[in-house]
Amino acid sequence: MFERFVLPAALPYLPGAPVPPPGFEAADTPLGHAPGSTGSRAYALQESPDPGQPFAAYDPCRPVHYVVRPDNAPPGADELVEQAVAKVSAATRLRFVYDGFTSEAPSEERESYQPDRYGKRWAPVLIAWSTPEESPDLAGDVDGLGGSGYAYITGRPYVLVAGQVELDAPDFAEMLQWPDGRHYARAVIMHELAHVVGLDHVDDPTQLMNPEGTGVTEFAAGDLAGLAVLGGGQCVPEL
Repeated sequence: MFERFVLPAALPYLPGAPVPPPGFEAADTPLGHAPGSTGSRAYALQESPDPGQPFAAYDPCRPVHYVVRPDNAPPGADELVEQAVAKVSAATRLRFVYDGFTSEAPSEERESYQPDRYGKRWAPVLIAWSTPEESPDLAGDVDGLGGSGYAYITGRPYVLVAGQVELDAPDFAEMLQWPDGRHYARAVIMHELAHVVGLDHVDDPTQLMNPEGTGVTEFAAGDLAGLAVLGGGQCVPEL
Protein backbone atom coordinates (compact mmCIF):
# COMPACT_ATOMS: atom_id res chain seq x y z
CA MET A 1 0.00 0.00 0.00
CA PHE A 2 2.82 2.40 0.90
CA GLU A 3 4.77 1.73 -2.29
CA ARG A 4 1.71 1.94 -4.57
CA PHE A 5 -0.03 5.00 -3.12
CA VAL A 6 1.82 6.86 -0.37
CA LEU A 7 5.32 6.92 -1.86
CA PRO A 8 4.28 8.10 -5.37
CA ALA A 9 2.30 10.99 -3.83
CA ALA A 10 5.21 12.07 -1.61
CA LEU A 11 8.07 11.39 -4.04
CA PRO A 12 7.95 14.70 -6.00
CA TYR A 13 8.48 16.65 -2.79
CA LEU A 14 11.45 14.70 -1.47
CA PRO A 15 15.02 16.06 -1.87
CA GLY A 16 16.55 14.93 -5.16
CA ALA A 17 13.17 13.78 -6.46
CA PRO A 18 13.28 12.18 -9.94
CA VAL A 19 9.88 13.63 -10.89
CA PRO A 20 8.36 17.13 -10.62
CA PRO A 21 5.49 18.20 -8.38
CA PRO A 22 2.25 17.35 -10.19
CA GLY A 23 -0.05 19.61 -12.16
CA PHE A 24 2.32 22.23 -13.61
CA GLU A 25 0.15 24.47 -15.84
CA ALA A 26 -2.65 21.88 -15.84
CA ALA A 27 -6.03 23.31 -16.86
CA ASP A 28 -9.40 21.80 -16.08
CA THR A 29 -10.19 21.19 -19.75
CA PRO A 30 -8.14 20.70 -22.94
CA LEU A 31 -6.51 23.85 -24.27
CA GLY A 32 -7.73 22.94 -27.76
CA HIS A 33 -10.08 20.39 -29.23
CA ALA A 34 -8.62 17.85 -31.63
CA PRO A 35 -9.86 18.31 -35.21
CA GLY A 36 -12.24 15.83 -36.75
CA SER A 37 -10.77 12.83 -38.52
CA THR A 38 -10.20 12.80 -42.26
CA GLY A 39 -11.51 9.25 -42.23
CA SER A 40 -8.23 7.82 -43.51
CA ARG A 41 -6.73 4.74 -41.86
CA ALA A 42 -3.30 5.29 -43.41
CA TYR A 43 -1.59 5.98 -40.12
CA ALA A 44 0.02 4.10 -37.25
CA LEU A 45 0.28 5.09 -33.61
CA GLN A 46 3.35 4.18 -31.62
CA GLU A 47 2.97 1.10 -29.46
CA SER A 48 1.49 1.87 -26.07
CA PRO A 49 3.50 0.92 -22.98
CA ASP A 50 0.26 -0.46 -21.52
CA PRO A 51 -1.62 -3.14 -23.51
CA GLY A 52 -4.84 -1.84 -21.99
CA GLN A 53 -4.24 1.71 -23.22
CA PRO A 54 -4.67 2.18 -27.00
CA PHE A 55 -2.06 4.93 -27.26
CA ALA A 56 -0.05 7.40 -25.19
CA ALA A 57 -0.19 11.11 -25.95
CA TYR A 58 0.74 14.49 -24.53
CA ASP A 59 -1.64 15.90 -21.93
CA PRO A 60 -3.97 18.23 -23.89
CA CYS A 61 -4.81 20.21 -20.74
CA ARG A 62 -1.37 21.79 -20.58
CA PRO A 63 0.98 23.34 -23.13
CA VAL A 64 3.84 21.45 -24.73
CA HIS A 65 6.95 23.51 -24.10
CA TYR A 66 9.92 23.26 -26.44
CA VAL A 67 13.46 24.62 -26.65
CA VAL A 68 16.01 24.71 -29.47
CA ARG A 69 19.72 23.90 -29.25
CA PRO A 70 20.94 26.18 -32.10
CA ASP A 71 24.53 24.92 -32.48
CA ASN A 72 25.23 23.92 -36.12
CA ALA A 73 21.87 25.29 -37.30
CA PRO A 74 21.68 26.21 -41.03
CA PRO A 75 20.47 29.65 -42.15
CA GLY A 76 16.74 30.08 -41.68
CA ALA A 77 16.51 27.26 -39.15
CA ASP A 78 14.35 29.23 -36.71
CA GLU A 79 11.65 29.77 -39.34
CA LEU A 80 11.70 26.11 -40.38
CA VAL A 81 11.19 24.94 -36.80
CA GLU A 82 8.47 27.51 -36.14
CA GLN A 83 6.56 26.48 -39.26
CA ALA A 84 6.88 22.75 -38.51
CA VAL A 85 5.69 23.21 -34.92
CA ALA A 86 2.72 25.24 -36.18
CA LYS A 87 1.76 22.41 -38.57
CA VAL A 88 1.83 19.80 -35.79
CA SER A 89 -0.06 22.09 -33.44
CA ALA A 90 -2.78 22.70 -36.05
CA ALA A 91 -3.11 18.96 -36.71
CA THR A 92 -3.37 17.98 -33.02
CA ARG A 93 -4.61 21.24 -31.44
CA LEU A 94 -1.95 20.77 -28.79
CA ARG A 95 -0.67 24.17 -27.69
CA PHE A 96 3.09 24.51 -28.16
CA VAL A 97 5.09 27.17 -26.28
CA TYR A 98 8.60 28.19 -27.35
CA ASP A 99 10.92 28.69 -24.39
CA GLY A 100 13.95 29.91 -26.38
CA PHE A 101 17.44 28.54 -26.85
CA THR A 102 19.15 25.95 -24.67
CA SER A 103 22.70 24.65 -24.40
CA GLU A 104 21.48 21.12 -23.66
CA ALA A 105 22.96 18.55 -26.01
CA PRO A 106 20.86 15.66 -27.36
CA SER A 107 21.31 12.35 -25.59
CA GLU A 108 19.93 8.82 -25.79
CA GLU A 109 19.75 8.95 -21.99
CA ARG A 110 18.04 12.33 -21.75
CA GLU A 111 16.48 12.96 -18.35
CA SER A 112 12.75 13.77 -18.39
CA TYR A 113 13.13 15.95 -15.29
CA GLN A 114 15.96 18.50 -15.12
CA PRO A 115 15.04 20.99 -12.39
CA ASP A 116 18.42 22.75 -12.36
CA ARG A 117 18.08 23.58 -16.05
CA TYR A 118 14.33 23.94 -16.62
CA GLY A 119 12.72 24.29 -13.19
CA LYS A 120 10.36 21.96 -11.38
CA ARG A 121 8.39 20.67 -14.37
CA TRP A 122 8.85 18.03 -17.02
CA ALA A 123 11.71 18.93 -19.34
CA PRO A 124 10.54 20.65 -22.55
CA VAL A 125 10.80 19.04 -25.96
CA LEU A 126 14.39 19.50 -27.13
CA ILE A 127 14.97 20.29 -30.81
CA ALA A 128 18.70 20.00 -31.39
CA TRP A 129 20.69 20.71 -34.55
CA SER A 130 23.30 17.99 -34.41
CA THR A 131 25.79 16.02 -36.52
CA PRO A 132 26.52 12.31 -37.03
CA GLU A 133 29.65 12.76 -34.93
CA GLU A 134 27.61 13.95 -31.96
CA SER A 135 24.57 11.74 -32.66
CA PRO A 136 25.82 8.53 -34.32
CA ASP A 137 22.30 7.37 -35.17
CA LEU A 138 22.15 10.22 -37.71
CA ALA A 139 24.84 8.55 -39.82
CA GLY A 140 24.02 7.53 -43.37
CA ASP A 141 20.72 8.59 -44.91
CA VAL A 142 19.09 9.58 -41.62
CA ASP A 143 18.14 13.28 -41.61
CA GLY A 144 16.44 13.31 -38.21
CA LEU A 145 15.26 11.38 -35.19
CA GLY A 146 12.35 12.06 -32.85
CA GLY A 147 10.53 10.57 -29.89
CA SER A 148 9.28 11.13 -26.35
CA GLY A 149 9.49 9.52 -22.95
CA TYR A 150 6.60 8.36 -20.77
CA ALA A 151 5.36 9.43 -17.38
CA TYR A 152 2.98 7.39 -15.27
CA ILE A 153 1.21 7.37 -11.95
CA THR A 154 -0.74 4.39 -10.59
CA GLY A 155 -4.28 4.24 -11.85
CA ARG A 156 -3.91 6.89 -14.55
CA PRO A 157 -2.91 6.69 -18.25
CA TYR A 158 0.65 6.89 -19.49
CA VAL A 159 1.46 10.39 -20.79
CA LEU A 160 4.21 11.48 -23.18
CA VAL A 161 6.73 13.96 -21.78
CA ALA A 162 10.16 15.43 -22.53
CA GLY A 163 10.40 14.72 -26.25
CA GLN A 164 13.55 15.13 -28.32
CA VAL A 165 14.30 15.83 -31.98
CA GLU A 166 17.80 15.48 -33.41
CA LEU A 167 18.36 17.06 -36.83
CA ASP A 168 21.37 16.37 -39.05
CA ALA A 169 22.62 19.89 -39.69
CA PRO A 170 25.04 18.97 -42.54
CA ASP A 171 22.24 17.10 -44.34
CA PHE A 172 19.93 20.07 -43.94
CA ALA A 173 22.56 22.47 -45.26
CA GLU A 174 22.77 20.33 -48.41
CA MET A 175 18.99 19.91 -48.64
CA LEU A 176 18.45 23.65 -48.51
CA GLN A 177 20.41 24.00 -51.75
CA TRP A 178 17.83 21.94 -53.68
CA PRO A 179 14.96 23.50 -55.62
CA ASP A 180 12.15 23.70 -53.04
CA GLY A 181 14.67 22.55 -50.46
CA ARG A 182 12.99 24.53 -47.69
CA HIS A 183 9.78 22.55 -48.19
CA TYR A 184 11.67 19.26 -47.87
CA ALA A 185 13.60 20.50 -44.84
CA ARG A 186 10.43 21.62 -43.09
CA ALA A 187 8.82 18.26 -43.92
CA VAL A 188 11.64 16.38 -42.15
CA ILE A 189 11.09 18.44 -39.00
CA MET A 190 7.32 17.86 -39.23
CA HIS A 191 7.95 14.11 -39.57
CA GLU A 192 10.15 14.01 -36.47
CA LEU A 193 7.78 16.15 -34.41
CA ALA A 194 4.97 13.78 -35.38
CA HIS A 195 7.06 10.99 -33.83
CA VAL A 196 7.44 13.16 -30.73
CA VAL A 197 3.66 13.37 -30.27
CA GLY A 198 3.19 9.64 -30.87
CA LEU A 199 2.83 8.91 -34.60
CA ASP A 200 4.71 5.96 -36.12
CA HIS A 201 5.90 5.10 -39.62
CA VAL A 202 3.56 3.78 -42.30
CA ASP A 203 4.23 1.89 -45.54
CA ASP A 204 1.91 4.13 -47.59
CA PRO A 205 4.18 6.26 -49.85
CA THR A 206 1.57 9.02 -50.09
CA GLN A 207 1.92 9.88 -46.37
CA LEU A 208 4.55 12.07 -44.78
CA MET A 209 5.12 9.38 -42.15
CA ASN A 210 6.47 6.99 -44.76
CA PRO A 211 10.14 6.53 -43.74
CA GLU A 212 11.57 6.46 -47.26
CA GLY A 213 11.26 10.15 -48.11
CA THR A 214 8.91 9.84 -51.08
CA GLY A 215 8.74 13.56 -51.83
CA VAL A 216 5.66 14.32 -49.71
CA THR A 217 6.13 17.69 -47.99
CA GLU A 218 2.81 18.14 -46.15
CA PHE A 219 0.78 16.01 -43.79
CA ALA A 220 -1.55 13.84 -45.89
CA ALA A 221 -4.96 12.43 -44.96
CA GLY A 222 -3.60 9.49 -42.96
CA ASP A 223 -1.06 11.62 -41.11
CA LEU A 224 -3.78 14.12 -40.19
CA ALA A 225 -6.13 11.39 -39.01
CA GLY A 226 -3.47 9.94 -36.71
CA LEU A 227 -2.46 13.33 -35.36
CA ALA A 228 -6.10 14.13 -34.62
CA VAL A 229 -6.29 10.95 -32.51
CA LEU A 230 -3.14 11.95 -30.62
CA GLY A 231 -4.58 15.39 -29.92
CA GLY A 232 -7.40 13.70 -28.05
CA GLY A 233 -5.40 12.18 -25.23
CA GLN A 234 -6.49 12.26 -21.61
CA CYS A 235 -5.70 15.03 -19.14
CA VAL A 236 -3.62 13.76 -16.24
CA PRO A 237 -3.11 16.59 -13.72
CA GLU A 238 -1.74 14.08 -11.22
CA LEU A 239 1.57 14.11 -13.13
